[in-house]
Amino acid sequence: MNKQKIRLSDVADELGLSTATVSYVLHGKTNMVSERTASRVREVLEEKGYLPRAAEVLLGENPSKIIGVVVNDHEKYEAHILEDAFIASALNSLSAETSKRGLQLMVKPVKSLDEIVSFSTMWNLEGLVLIGFCDTDYGKLRRQMRIPFATYDSCGVTAEHTCSINIDDRQGGFQVGEYFRRCGHRRVLCIADNDVDMDKERLDGFREGFGYDRADFMLIPMIKKDRIKFYNDNLKKLKNYTAVFAVSDFYAVDLMHFLDSHKISVPGEISVAGFDDTPLCGMIFPSLTSVHQDTAKRAEYALYALEQLRDGQDIESTITLPTRLIIRESTRSL
Repeated sequence: MNKQKIRLSDVADELGLSTATVSYVLHGKTNMVSERTASRVREVLEEKGYLPRAAEVLLGENPSKIIGVVVNDHEKYEAHILEDAFIASALNSLSAETSKRGLQLMVKPVKSLDEIVSFSTMWNLEGLVLIGFCDTDYGKLRRQMRIPFATYDSCGVTAEHTCSINIDDRQGGFQVGEYFRRCGHRRVLCIADNDVDMDKERLDGFREGFGYDRADFMLIPMIKKDRIKFYNDNLKKLKNYTAVFAVSDFYAVDLMHFLDSHKISVPGEISVAGFDDTPLCGMIFPSLTSVHQDTAKRAEYALYALEQLRDGQDIESTITLPTRLIIRESTRSL
């Protein structure tokens, strides 16, 4: 049977299920069926190359040439994930790279792994770029899907048919710590909403660069209203520091706005540095000192990795790109 002509009812008949059950799995409504049934349906859908009507019309008899980019729509983004400066910059670079290679890009924010499986199956994707998930998520996905993955910001994913495109987070943090030390700061702080994975690497590098016993850490809430309350409750403590390193530009700019609302000048009273060097850094006043990562080079490696994995070629499981500190107006020497 031609895989482009497979119907939903064909899959249902083969498994002895209703078309409604198969449809639930296809569209990610797996709370309606058991995990065992969902796994059986996914396996047959992928094996037979089922395409829904919209995809069949779009793809015809040709390879899809579609690369999917799936972004973890985490609660901390408060339903604005695609507006985040880092995510927008990464998507822009991936869009340019796929166009250069004659491919199409499809972007999907998701809140659950089931949505990723359904998305991939529905559009017969040739590969996936996954951004913002934890390493255990990648392992679970790998057991359910066979297409190649390129992941951003994973810590040593070893799943088959997967390549991690990382940046040197520790070295980036180290550069900020070393810079603050050279500027003559004595009391410095790192802020993040967690202390694991890439944020831990940035924190550890920062402490190494500045001095392990002299660089403090503050765990901040993810949700903005909670974070503002936290800053207000800890305002006296914040004023004791002369420099703060935020593990993302988002949190750095957020802190600068809070400090400004309390008439605390940046960098006059507190220097602030971020991480990612998104375009936002040069658009605010004072412009933000930040650790630069090359999103264009990252996208290039991600698409290269997907092509190599698709063609069965050997490739390193992890590619790590360098970072460099860009000094701007938000920091100063004492």
